[in-house]
Amino acid sequence: MSVGSYYKSSADGGMVTIQSSSADLQAFQDFAKVVPKAAAAAHRRAINKTLGRLRTHIARAVSRQERIAVAAVRQRLRSYPVTGGAMSGKLWFGLNAIESSRIGRARQTGSGVSVAGRRYQGAFLKQVYGNKPDIWIRTASKHFDADDYPDSTVSSGRGPSSGWVAENGSRFPLAKAKVSLEQARPHFDIWVRKADEILLLILQQELNFELQKYLRS
Repeated sequence: MSVGSYYKSSADGGMVTIQSSSADLQAFQDFAKVVPKAAAAAHRRAINKTLGRLRTHIARAVSRQERIAVAAVRQRLRSYPVTGGAMSGKLWFGLNAIESSRIGRARQTGSGVSVAGRRYQGAFLKQVYGNKPDIWIRTASKHFDADDYPDSTVSSGRGPSSGWVAENGSRFPLAKAKVSLEQARPHFDIWVRKADEILLLILQQELNFELQKYLRS
């Protein structure tokens, strides 16, 4: 019966014999039979864990660059993990401008609204529609700056328009404060280039996990 690797000494030297024990050898043989299934499971887990890491790293990078709460960025990152017999996963990131009221804790001040280090002079925090307050400014205000209100269409106040509403049906259109995420695109390029390296590392760990699982069975 094989007891695994062993060392045997003699008068003029020694010999190390490397071999598997009977139990380990049987485990390897059993593992070999199920390698396709085990490898597929390891591959799925590796892809899904890679998606998770990319989501975390991209969220942190965008949060630091744009001074946006990480939780708000994560809401724009959506993972589509591997399921069933699929061989690839996806990570989606919404790059539409994000409402400034979502990037941190907004505070109304005497001169406007402040949130996450940004100041919107002349703006006000109010629940105009929906169930949460947003940061608004009248487009006729002298403090209105289109750069602080991306995706808002300034209008005369008549008819439907994207990004503004007429408060209480009056003719004073409002623009909602938002933060553009266009500058976040380079972070995708950076982490996509690292994705293969991350996936390979995790795949090696997952294959080793499958191997150890069968060795212990």
